[in-house]
Amino acid sequence: MVDTIREGILNGRIKPGERIPSETSLAEQLGVHRSTVREGMRLLEETGFVIHRPGGKRRYAAEPQKLPAEPAAEPPMLRALTFLEYWEILMALDPMGAGLAARRAEPGDIAAITDNVKRMRVAVRAKQNLAGLDLEFHALVARAAHNRALLAARYPLVRVIFYPGFEAVLKRLNADERMLAAHEAIFNAIRLHDEPRAREWMEKHIADFRRGYELANLDITSLVALQ
Repeated sequence: MVDTIREGILNGRIKPGERIPSETSLAEQLGVHRSTVREGMRLLEETGFVIHRPGGKRRYAAEPQKLPAEPAAEPPMLRALTFLEYWEILMALDPMGAGLAARRAEPGDIAAITDNVKRMRVAVRAKQNLAGLDLEFHALVARAAHNRALLAARYPLVRVIFYPGFEAVLKRLNADERMLAAHEAIFNAIRLHDEPRAREWMEKHIADFRRGYELANLDITSLVALQ
């Protein structure tokens, strides 16, 4: 979804100022959870492809002068790396981000993460898929670190780690309660500005992700394609 909208803006199919469909509409069109669409929209806003107009809730394609450099110059090697290679970098970035979030999180960041954790609790009870909420949680924590270089570094990782097979892994392992417990522990550490504990729990959480991948009998040395 992110690449489709971004490329549509770049090639002129989506005109500057054109209204982007609502999250609900996009979720229905793509057959995904609304939380997945919401996070995709946030990524597009962070990279300058989509904007909010003052006083409104609708999103619009950005004006040309607000667009970042053409991302087609992405290094080819990004399309030929393994899950393990991406995971190792994620293990370095997300614990650092959690620590910085514990140090720098503002009231708005805390409120956003609180909302995410509450919605995840509801989703766990309802036996709903948590992939989109998990992606959103990690993005919110990264934003709470208030480090734009961190967001830029995470962007290609998000496009790889959150792939269709990830939802299958979560369903196969029935890891909902474990994921929720980790998110709550990370959030509480951030809320209490406990930097060491935030880092520690994020490391455990990312380590669990790899174990889940292996327990699902997936090869960590296999190539993972960008979405």
